[in-house]
Amino acid sequence: MKVRKLDLCSSQFAIARFLAVGALALLSGCSVLPRQAPLDTFMLPSPSLSRSEVQAVLPVSLRISRPIAGVQLSGQRIVVVPEDHRVSVYKGVSWSDPAPVLLRDRLMDAFRADGRIGALSNDELRLQADYELVSDLQAFQSEYRNGSPEVVLRLDARLVQRNGRRIVASRQFEARHRPPGVEVPEVVESFGQASTVLAQAVVSWTVSEIERCGSKACAE
Repeated sequence: MKVRKLDLCSSQFAIARFLAVGALALLSGCSVLPRQAPLDTFMLPSPSLSRSEVQAVLPVSLRISRPIAGVQLSGQRIVVVPEDHRVSVYKGVSWSDPAPVLLRDRLMDAFRADGRIGALSNDELRLQADYELVSDLQAFQSEYRNGSPEVVLRLDARLVQRNGRRIVASRQFEARHRPPGVEVPEVVESFGQASTVLAQAVVSWTVSEIERCGSKACAE
């Protein structure tokens, strides 16, 4: 009986040792699994925004809301369309913020530089405002044409009057810029150029429409 008990103990010890070795093998295997490469993060470049000549500040307030975007454009990855109808992203890189936030902040910078609307806010603060600029982001990407990238930004904007939440004007804006090469930093610089052109166009249109509304044309 003693011999049998010793055999049983030996068997249990062998099983426990086998399980322990297997667990160590699994742990060591997990430690050597390839890790995801870190992403290089890019801020949206900020080319010089042209400042308007000294003009009277409009006695209105404006809230600039984050553009609404679909799944592909609502994140932080830098989107590229290498060929028609196929959407991808640049590997190993990302924006510092989601694309709609980058564009909203660029619009804020452009309105500040313009100076004709002094009372500005954004959708994060949700302050009361006379007007709100709302929009849909249709394109914020680079598109390849004949082997070369071209940055394309497209925004459907609507100017909304606070009283009655009525749309008083709407317009689509588009800006394009060709980078000098295909490297990611060159493409990123083109995003900065295109976003500045688009933002300045939005500012000019918005101010013009608010001035028109000031003459009571919007009340008709």
